[in-house]
Amino acid sequence: MSSTPYLAAISVYPVKSLDGISLTQARVLPGGALQRNRTFALFDPQGQYVNGKRNPKVHQLRSRFDPDLTTLSLHTEAIAPVSFNLDTERAALETWLSQFFNLPIKIERNPVVGFPDDLNAPGPTLISTATLETVAAWFEGVSVDQIRRKLRMNLEISGVPPFWEDQLFASSDQKVQFQIGTVQFEGINPCQHCIVPTRDPQTGKSTINFQKHFIQQRRATLPDWANRDRFNHFYRLGLNTSVPASLTQKVLQLGDAIKMIGVSRNC
Repeated sequence: MSSTPYLAAISVYPVKSLDGISLTQARVLPGGALQRNRTFALFDPQGQYVNGKRNPKVHQLRSRFDPDLTTLSLHTEAIAPVSFNLDTERAALETWLSQFFNLPIKIERNPVVGFPDDLNAPGPTLISTATLETVAAWFEGVSVDQIRRKLRMNLEISGVPPFWEDQLFASSDQKVQFQIGTVQFEGINPCQHCIVPTRDPQTGKSTINFQKHFIQQRRATLPDWANRDRFNHFYRLGLNTSVPASLTQKVLQLGDAIKMIGVSRNC
């Protein structure tokens, strides 16, 4: 294993809760999010997200995008693929989704910051390859790629031991500063996960005792370099980040080296 941490994978999810895509590079937007990441989201009439957490039917949907990420293709095992241009055919897409969910669906777009899970840390989420491999080993018959799809992280770091990313957050009044290539990040807190990782990402079928076993293993393997005070529970894995506004509009690329900068106090 390399002694220098480096960026091994970049994943974005153009429509929140639908399938992601792998990129070789990604620009950081002024709001701190990755370009094209969770730019679109589905909403019900009450203004709530229509996502895997609230509606298991989301897991049945398979999605693909054309190379410029403007055309979305959807299908299920029972429904043939159908395509929509996200710029010019959004109304038709809303009609199709409303029929699929049997629920009025509205699609909204936020090109500045997207629709992050943690509004206080809208930057990309981060995890190490070794962490994914270790977590997969906790569950019989679960592959690394399945864990990767369950957790839906944006940036994957190689050349480091399991849970290396746990050193990238400190106390609640501090931010850990680090750099990937030319982009400076602030580590905010360990990611809190919902019910979605307990389900098969293809079928939506729940894995019995997934969350309970995860919590037991996470508690038992928490490294010494992690700040235990940041764990109000142990269903947390990976890192939430932010990017200082003055340092956005830069580009991340696969292979970028990672270096630590220091720790700063929250203003």
